[in-house]
Amino acid sequence: MSAAAEARPGHGPRRVTVVGHRGDPYRVRENTLPSLRSAFERGADVVEIDVRLTRDGVPVLLHDDSLKRLWEHDRPLARLTAEEVRELTGGGVPTLAEALTATEGRRLLIDLPGATPASVRTVLGTVRECGAAERVAYCAGTSTMLSVRAADPGAEISLTWTTLAPPRPVLLDAVRPKWLNYRFGLVRPDLAARVHDRGLLLSVWTPDTRRTLRRLLAAGVDSITTNRVDVLGNLLDRGGRGA
Repeated sequence: MSAAAEARPGHGPRRVTVVGHRGDPYRVRENTLPSLRSAFERGADVVEIDVRLTRDGVPVLLHDDSLKRLWEHDRPLARLTAEEVRELTGGGVPTLAEALTATEGRRLLIDLPGATPASVRTVLGTVRECGAAERVAYCAGTSTMLSVRAADPGAEISLTWTTLAPPRPVLLDAVRPKWLNYRFGLVRPDLAARVHDRGLLLSVWTPDTRRTLRRLLAAGVDSITTNRVDVLGNLLDRGGRGA
């Protein structure tokens, strides 16, 4: 099964996938194992995580390039070993391998902020070593997704796109995404129709209000990454888990 909805317009009922943004960050600190568990317990189909490498090349869950915002240590991750990160955070920052083990059987969407081709290969290698390739998808911008595609011809890709100008066919041919991933404020029904006409699925990030979530559901999106998975789940349950 894909990291999100398999149905496409014209191919059976449309089901909207609920993606927890960095876990369940309004309740539990983001990108931690308790946050991932909380998101799944509250109804997430998939949890999005951010992965970066430590100085000694260990993939860990962290969005920022330092520990300052979440852990109150003004220390760049790239200058810390995995063991130093563990000591500074009391074990709060899990490795990717730990996250994959803790979520066995569940779907993850790996965002790769600040990635390089080398770090991409390391992350994908960890996913393969953990036997998790079939339940993991990847998202980021063009250069990073090209690196993912080069490292794994079969990877599921959600190409993050930040403009209303459509990606060129030559880029889509190179990346071969399953999804186009848009900031929610850009999405209208005409954009959703255009994405579907290309044979792709439409994912959005990161709406949290009921009003905006309803608008996006009405627009025809296929997946929503949100900090409020329970709110989105309640809206979908009222409508039969789909639009």
